[in-house]
Amino acid sequence: MRIPLLSFASALALSGTVVAEDNWSQFRGPTGRGHSVSESVPVSWDESNIAWKVSLKGTGQSSPVNWGDKMFLTSSSDDGAERYVTCLSVKDGKTIWEETISCENPEDFHAMNGRATPSCATDGKTVVAFFGPAGLHAYSVEGEKKWSLDLGDFPGSWGIAASPIIVGNKVIQNCDSEGDSTLLAVDIETGKTIWETKRETKPKGGWSTPILIDVEDKKELVLNGEFGVRGYDPETGEELWFCKGFNGRGAPVPDYADGKLYVVNGKPGDTYCVKPGGSGDVTDSQMLWHAPRKGGRDLPSPAAVDGYVFVASMSGIATCYDAETGKPYYTERLGEVVDLAAAPLVANGLIYMQTVTGGDVIVIRPGEELDIVAVNSLGSSAKSETFRATLAPIGENLFIRSRETLYCIQK
Repeated sequence: MRIPLLSFASALALSGTVVAEDNWSQFRGPTGRGHSVSESVPVSWDESNIAWKVSLKGTGQSSPVNWGDKMFLTSSSDDGAERYVTCLSVKDGKTIWEETISCENPEDFHAMNGRATPSCATDGKTVVAFFGPAGLHAYSVEGEKKWSLDLGDFPGSWGIAASPIIVGNKVIQNCDSEGDSTLLAVDIETGKTIWETKRETKPKGGWSTPILIDVEDKKELVLNGEFGVRGYDPETGEELWFCKGFNGRGAPVPDYADGKLYVVNGKPGDTYCVKPGGSGDVTDSQMLWHAPRKGGRDLPSPAAVDGYVFVASMSGIATCYDAETGKPYYTERLGEVVDLAAAPLVANGLIYMQTVTGGDVIVIRPGEELDIVAVNSLGSSAKSETFRATLAPIGENLFIRSRETLYCIQK
């Protein structure tokens, strides 16, 4: 394992002329998989690179999304009776507008979760926010209320986490819970139901966000869950195929590369590779390989990069696999004390993992040996903060959200 510390100048030298996506429009960006096309995401930084930071109203774990110069976040009051959708300026973090949503029966939640974990989604005209028992809500990007939907109580002790996504004229929402679970599509302009598909769950439900992938000449909606990963027709909601997982808690979002899905469970269990497509139960026919996971529970999503699949556990133990065969190259700790929750960001062939405590970002180059390129800190003032939101590259800056604070990292 080699752990060189890049200088700020070195990080700049790694940058190209391509800027980040203009619009990081949903949880984990346009693809939903956390891959950025930017060549300007910073590699190394410290407290001196914080262009600005702002305190947010309430607390939350949703990730920043944007359209143009407007950025959208959610948060909640401590008692959950109020939920907030906030529009901020990308330039300086100043509040442009803010809406408050009341909740009569706030949900219970696990200590690692909260009442404002799902991220917003936007298409540049409408911004959508989901708060479980506080409903699904749509606003214009200028802050005008469009519609609201009551989707039920979402019973249980773990809370909700799945973010909405926008597919054409549809808002698609995973409504897994300990009660009745469904995958729902509604019209983005009216909120009227287009389709609703029941999902199989069991106590403790699921919290994964669907992704849209291209499979040969068609599109499929892929969603991880308690029993395994499933493919759906995004136009009708029909379940197309199912591949059985290994140990439940299917919260991590799968990654997709070279026609293959890479999937991990929420609880300890094998990493597995699935060829999407097919019909019915494809566990025997479409699972290409599975390989043991060592290191405890998995909450961060896997990252498929340049022929490698990188998976890190909540306890900071990382394994890198050959993407074609599943051969494990190494299993190593990312540091002496590392706690992880957020899904990774992938940019410039590098993988960015953020610690829960203090928000340090570990930058890894995937390969046959663990190669930590940089370990970046927000400074001593952030050490008491909790970070579970995913990183968001917007413009030439990187945005980092703790439960209470939003940071803008500038090169």
